[in-house]
Amino acid sequence: MSESESISPGLRVAARGACSNLAGRYEATETRYEPDGWAQETTEQPLRTHVSDEVARRIITYNRSPDLPFDRSINPYRGCEHGCIYCFARPTHAWLGLSPGLDFETRLIARPNAAALLDAELRNPRYAPRPIAIGTNTDPYQPIEQNREITRACLEVLRRFRHPVAIVTKGTLIERDLDILSDMAAQGLVRVGVSVTSLDADLARKLEPRAPSPKRRLATIRALSGAGVPVRIMTSPVIPGLTDHEIETLLAAGREAGADAASWIMLRLPLEVAPLFQDWLTAHYPDRVNRVMNRVREMHGGKVYEADWGRRMRGSGVYARLIARRFEAAATRLGLNGPQPGLRTDLFDRPFQRGDQMSLFG
Repeated sequence: MSESESISPGLRVAARGACSNLAGRYEATETRYEPDGWAQETTEQPLRTHVSDEVARRIITYNRSPDLPFDRSINPYRGCEHGCIYCFARPTHAWLGLSPGLDFETRLIARPNAAALLDAELRNPRYAPRPIAIGTNTDPYQPIEQNREITRACLEVLRRFRHPVAIVTKGTLIERDLDILSDMAAQGLVRVGVSVTSLDADLARKLEPRAPSPKRRLATIRALSGAGVPVRIMTSPVIPGLTDHEIETLLAAGREAGADAASWIMLRLPLEVAPLFQDWLTAHYPDRVNRVMNRVREMHGGKVYEADWGRRMRGSGVYARLIARRFEAAATRLGLNGPQPGLRTDLFDRPFQRGDQMSLFG
């Protein structure tokens, strides 16, 4: 099915990443739009973002992945309006019976009871504190957070418990929460990673159509650093033949803005992300399709993706080693590769709440 056949002809799609809305891998049927030969006047309607609520049962997700620096995370939202075409989280929408394509960007799910669940889970006597990651799947500061404030509510809980947290985002809305973050940073309880994929504004707009501009994200790094919040620049993902030439300039820009550390991840194309990304390449950079995809396959043994631990984030082979060495050399020169102090867990404390017997003696 072509991309046009999966999108209703009555929709006007603008400022979105995916070029199609193909059914997810678990669906037994798919929707196809075909002209019936009759000329009809149609009024195009803009494709708008729809948000529904999910009453979650638990909010902390645990993992045992050996190549991840955290073992627990929180995701206040499913789906992400930023629409980054390369997002490795797109396939998770298939679990919901939705498309990893346009549905992922336009049919979002919020978890309004996230903060209450977090409070309850941290009060469990068996809970042992370790840093919680926020934003590892979808961005906690995507546009709907402006009104929903679910991420902020979770941060307020973590501050009350003096629980460590690591945040990853492209969203400049994080500046709204500097009052919480600066307080936690003073206690060694928070670090933030800001992702900047490219300094080319035109390329960034195509790659990440509803994310803040690269210049604006650098300003966010500056604001966080100025407020005393440790922040790293994330040159992620590195896209072969498209953004790989920017590694050194990205790191330099991050350092100038106040970042004290840096990290990188290679482009990942699991499951439905691979065809979505290739369709995007064909639509926007047809002259680079072979160059980009040949490099990707070179790093994954002839495939577009391999999910092996330790290799899925960086790839393997000559090209992958070259990127790693370039990054290491630039980070060393700029002082962005030094050891970072760990987030503190020894301050964790369960605050009293109404009904606690010990509160009578407080």
